[in-house]
Amino acid sequence: MEWKKKGMRNKKPYIILPYHFERFENDVLLVNIAGEFIFISDHEFDKFRRYELKKGEVTFLNLKSKHIVTDTNLALPKYLLATKFRTKKSFLNDFTALHIFILTLRCNQKCRYCQASSEDEANRESDMDIKTAKKCIDFVFKSPSSVIKIEFQGGEPLLNFKTLKFIVKYAKTLNKKYRKDLQFVVCTNLIKLTDEILDFLARHRILVSTSLDGPKEIHDANRVLRNGKGTYEIVSKNIKCAQKVIGVRNVAALMVTTKYNINRFNEVIDEYISQGFGAIFLRTLHPFGRAKQEQKLLGYNIFEFVKFYKEALNYIIDINLAGINFSEIYATIILSRLLTPFPTGFVDLQSPAGTGIECAVYNHDGDIYVSDEARMLAKMGDTSFRIGNVYKNDYEEIFDGEKLREIIESSCVETIPQCSECAFQIYCGSDPVRNYHTQGDMIGHMPSSEFHHKNYLIIRHLLDTIRENNPEVMNVFWSWITNRSIENINRSKALR
Repeated sequence: MEWKKKGMRNKKPYIILPYHFERFENDVLLVNIAGEFIFISDHEFDKFRRYELKKGEVTFLNLKSKHIVTDTNLALPKYLLATKFRTKKSFLNDFTALHIFILTLRCNQKCRYCQASSEDEANRESDMDIKTAKKCIDFVFKSPSSVIKIEFQGGEPLLNFKTLKFIVKYAKTLNKKYRKDLQFVVCTNLIKLTDEILDFLARHRILVSTSLDGPKEIHDANRVLRNGKGTYEIVSKNIKCAQKVIGVRNVAALMVTTKYNINRFNEVIDEYISQGFGAIFLRTLHPFGRAKQEQKLLGYNIFEFVKFYKEALNYIIDINLAGINFSEIYATIILSRLLTPFPTGFVDLQSPAGTGIECAVYNHDGDIYVSDEARMLAKMGDTSFRIGNVYKNDYEEIFDGEKLREIIESSCVETIPQCSECAFQIYCGSDPVRNYHTQGDMIGHMPSSEFHHKNYLIIRHLLDTIRENNPEVMNVFWSWITNRSIENINRSKALR
């Protein structure tokens, strides 16, 4: 420290360690570089920054416990902060774990917000063949990650069930040698679900992720067959079939927020509960494919979304307090980042971004992209985020190449203007693909970024709720983070 060199040690009663801050009404949030935080009053903050805190007072001791100040040798707090920071960034240790396979661009639906710009069911030219699938799997197992999750997407992946079966069997055969934690997920609209498919999914422990936008009127407003007919009835029926054969906990659903349901989140949540789901992910529209073309019809501004999101979150909390265990997934991810020392593996909230290094997308033709949004962008005519092809490049060229390095370098929030000064940076992330598509470059412009506004406002809302420290609400949050019931949380507290 500069004041040590000048012989001024006695004039500074403590050392202030690196931190960021954000004001909340009469309180100030202080966050250390590892994400540990504390709220103190405006008055205490003024005393803290003027070096006027007394070493024995509670505020000083609390700040010291968070490694924001120290009055001892710097070596110990520096070591502890470094250890905690490494833990927060430990998602970088193993490299790419999620591998998305685009089995076909064909789809039996024509959803009004389709991000993937799917093609007619008869167009088999967009199917991934067995030869390409084998090459892609060989690439997957070159990843140093101890966990390999293969996710089948489309279009509608069940329209190319032959290749799906091959990939599962071939991957399992290879894994006898590599011994990784091998997992499978199929993202399907469930329209083509059959007993044969269900039996295969059950035998190979393949998880199912489907789409449900809410009750019939809401769901059928956007998710329709190519003839325009709604899909709610068949999707509801096949959700129940899948839950019965595969298991309720092995079937999940995703929804997309549009003008049709943004002010009806309570009805959507009730529908999810009635369908037997234990969680919901309140997602925004993405600016790709048909969703971009239909923005005027389906869209809304991000501040509207956050307003209704907060109301929905309160509704979900009330549901939990009434005895029903049900979580909101995005809030759970952020709460995990706020209240635990561990990373979440969610690519949108990582720094550097998970594009390429946490997730890779294998298109039907063997092209590899850094994310599904990158693949969607390519479908719109821009291949800027294609990092290679399994027939033309080797693994090292693709995953240790200059293009991927440039993408990753541009996504470190610690160096992005405005993000670098933000108190929430350790909890947040950047999306270089979305920045490029919506703002013209991978770094982006945070003051006008919807991605930034959504994350900032939701993180701030959750921190404000934590600041209020309502014991019942905090029990709900911890039940989501630990995937335990509130009753279990209460019992654990009683035993302390």
